Amino acid sequence: MTSKLYVGNLPFEVTEDDLQELFTAHGTVTSANVITDRETGRARGFGFVEMEEAEDAQSAIKSLDGQEFKGRNLKVNLAKPREGRSNGGGRRW
Repeated sequence: MTSKLYVGNLPFEVTEDDLQELFTAHGTVTSANVITDRETGRARGFGFVEMEEAEDAQSAIKSLDGQEFKGRNLKVNLAKPREGRSNGGGRRW
């Protein structure tokens, strides 16, 4: 069963390859995504990594949470399920 991790406080120049390489040291990475701004294409400072094994994900959290990476201290934890989003102001009838 895969485990999805939230990775925060990423340097803005980080790439998905950088993220994958960092987490591969702890196990098999099935995906690595750096979240970017839709309008500018610039990284938003966080991303998500999916790891094949839950034990590997826990190892990555233990090793990488709070560690310095390219000048910033990472925040790594299990990703929370996305909550439903409203579409804004709502309709007036």
